[in-house]
Amino acid sequence: MEATKWFVQTAESCVKELSSDAMQGLPLAVVQQRHQTGGYNEWLSGKRTSRMVLFLQQFNDFMVFVLLAATVLSAVLGEMLDAVAIVAIILINGVLGYIQENRAEQSLHALRALSAPMAKVRRAGKVEVIAARELVPGDIVLLESGDRIPADVRWLSTMHVVVEESALTGESMPVEKSIEAIADRDAPLGDRLNMGYLGTLVQQGTGTAIVVAIGSDTEMGKIAGLMKEVETLRTPLQNRLEQLGKVLIVVSIILTAIVVIAGIWRGQPILDMIWAGVSLAVAAIPEGLPAVVTIALALGVQRMIKRNAIIRKLPSVETLGCVEVICSDKTGTLTQNKMTVTHMWVDGAFHTPHGKMLAQGQSHASMLQAMTLCNNAQWNGGDAIGDPTEIALLAVAEQSGLNLTHVNAAHPRVYEHPFDASRKRMSVIVETSNGHHVYVKGAADELLGQCTHIQVNGECKRLDANQQQAITKAMAAMAKQAMRVIGVAHRTNITRTEWQDVTHTERKLVFLGLVGMIDPPREEVKVALRKCKQAGIRTVMITGDHAITAEAIAHQLDFMPPGGLVLEGKQLERMTDRELEAKVDHIYVYARVTPEHKLRIVRALQRKGHVVAMTGDGVNDAPAIKTADIGIAMGITGTDVTKEAASLVLRDDNFATIVAAIEEGRNIYENVRKVIRYLLASNVGEILTMFIAMMVGLPLPLVPIQILWINLITDGLPAMALGVDQAESHLMQKKPRGAREHIFADRLGWKIISRGVLIGLCTIAAFAIIYIPGASLGHAQTVAFATLVMAQLIHVFDCRSSRSIFHRNALQNRPLVASVVLSQVLLLLVIYIPFLQPIFQTVPLYIYDWMIVTIFASIPTFLLGILSLLRSKRKVTKIYKLS
Repeated sequence: MEATKWFVQTAESCVKELSSDAMQGLPLAVVQQRHQTGGYNEWLSGKRTSRMVLFLQQFNDFMVFVLLAATVLSAVLGEMLDAVAIVAIILINGVLGYIQENRAEQSLHALRALSAPMAKVRRAGKVEVIAARELVPGDIVLLESGDRIPADVRWLSTMHVVVEESALTGESMPVEKSIEAIADRDAPLGDRLNMGYLGTLVQQGTGTAIVVAIGSDTEMGKIAGLMKEVETLRTPLQNRLEQLGKVLIVVSIILTAIVVIAGIWRGQPILDMIWAGVSLAVAAIPEGLPAVVTIALALGVQRMIKRNAIIRKLPSVETLGCVEVICSDKTGTLTQNKMTVTHMWVDGAFHTPHGKMLAQGQSHASMLQAMTLCNNAQWNGGDAIGDPTEIALLAVAEQSGLNLTHVNAAHPRVYEHPFDASRKRMSVIVETSNGHHVYVKGAADELLGQCTHIQVNGECKRLDANQQQAITKAMAAMAKQAMRVIGVAHRTNITRTEWQDVTHTERKLVFLGLVGMIDPPREEVKVALRKCKQAGIRTVMITGDHAITAEAIAHQLDFMPPGGLVLEGKQLERMTDRELEAKVDHIYVYARVTPEHKLRIVRALQRKGHVVAMTGDGVNDAPAIKTADIGIAMGITGTDVTKEAASLVLRDDNFATIVAAIEEGRNIYENVRKVIRYLLASNVGEILTMFIAMMVGLPLPLVPIQILWINLITDGLPAMALGVDQAESHLMQKKPRGAREHIFADRLGWKIISRGVLIGLCTIAAFAIIYIPGASLGHAQTVAFATLVMAQLIHVFDCRSSRSIFHRNALQNRPLVASVVLSQVLLLLVIYIPFLQPIFQTVPLYIYDWMIVTIFASIPTFLLGILSLLRSKRKVTKIYKLS
């Protein structure tokens, strides 16, 4: 059956065939019925890896192959208990790895769900914003510049709608859309000018359309192969750790070869040396490191989501900790985005909006009517959807007694020039009984330049120099009070030939008045800005508002230091890139800027060596957001294309959320460093324990099954808990991390080696004290086993602090405490449970043994901790003497 060719039908027939209503939309009962029969606006994006395959992938690892070889060797030698134990540990390790990977995958799946597109739809006479997957055929959607088309649609009305369809049609040039039916039934996709397709981008204009296909029935859904690829999100850190793992494998092979050859040369039994080589290989490879780091990143991203920050690109987690400059929008980000009109300037005087304004004369009536008609917000009996500024204008008009429905019905819109960042205004042409009129609103200073007349007491008069000066003075007075100032104008009897050209439409206007509205600063932003200062992060405000308004907000929020500069867009345009670069470190407020200016600002800061975060919401902000080191899109007001270009999306459009994300990003990175520090120091201790013993002719201090147990229990469980550790109190008091800083920076490499060497030496010392030739080797090995386990479990608390174990509350991280207690309990079980003793080759320990274990296990952490405290006291004493 041939699919319906919607493009050959008229708009009216499409609406009729889909049993819809262009003005009211679908009834809710019909929507529910169509969900049941036709499903949702989504399709399966290829086959996901099955759980069984995901589980089996856990065993495709070099370390597992080494252990399997050890299993076969144990079985051949008749050591069946060892073989069974090794297989059991391999399986347990595989289950834990599967759980970790599955949890990480679920985190990323939740992330994608939160980033899913939304759609503005008219249903049951009301306009609401819903998830795009909820759309059904017949839904009436409202689209504007910056939106991704959420399904295949047939256009019903268009106002300068231009759509970029290259992803679907291959055409590089955007296409202007119309509503006229197309006669050619075989017209290719690119020529179907009355159609819109899922995933394509509205570059400019506004319009309404009816959904004709959803999910797999859309043109994009049919090209299923293009949608099957799921992006693998890996960070540079994960790639570096993978390389580190390969290096450690090579090192372990070399060490194993040296030890085995040296042992055989000294006359040791070949099979014993093979066992020793297997033990050393197991000790050298931190097989749990990649999995633990992955889960630390995934859980960190989940914490960000809870704080309203959605990470779209996982590598940006690392970059967040390097941010030095945040370039932030003002409206809605630093302020509440709850616009309230507080003053109006009409007939040469200020007025406070109230219910009697409509009765104050023709000038007030014209002003309120213009505010209502030149407006795209949807007003449903007090419930409004749209731009907060436009909602505030409608609220004043209704409070003043204007019947919004009646005004709109009596003045049907026939054309629109949408708001443009370069013009800083929008205009609409409406039909009246006296011909066609144009209404314009926008930035007052820009609009004033297009006006030749002014309305005073209902009469149209020539705009002279005195009146221009009075308007400019009123604008400045409002701006000084941190108001956003909007100018309103109109012109009567505009001709049809002037509609198409905006320069002809928006000229010779009659100035009606000014509107001053307040958008108060967010209270939580003040605290966030103080955090930024302490963290060495500079905040820069970028806004389209008047310079005086922007500067007033900057002083209210107290982030502009003495001597800080304010730069307007016009001044920026006159500056060369070199001149801007010379001043960019001293500019804290950019006012009256366009999105194109944002790109210059980002590049100037980057040329100065700064790591830059840039916020934005409009489609024209996308280039600057993509260029910035961290692009931040607004989740509420941001367009789909801006969100796609961004690394981070703010669900609440709040500056404080940016700072929270930076704090989380820093903490995630530090937690990864803690995990690396713990696991590698533990592995160094294990390697040295085995290597030194064999090189000096001692028996093996640990048997392979014990090392496997340590790597699984003592390394794995605490490492996972360490990966979700709380941030240190001074985390946001440190300067941003350098973008090229190595993972082992800040003496991390030294901490790993020094702690690892001490753990290894102390384990050997405890073994040597107990071991007496001819006595029970199992007793000494059990003491060495317990010492190594306890040393690592104490050391994990040292890893929580960048200084020492004495600088943090050990009980603060409850999951870590629980994992350490569990590891200790399991250690006691394998030592004292009779049926586990032959498996792990342990014997019961006595009080004397535990004294030796406790003393030697404590030395690595507490000795270096005391030395750290002494160094800190010496520094404080030196500073005190100098002061």
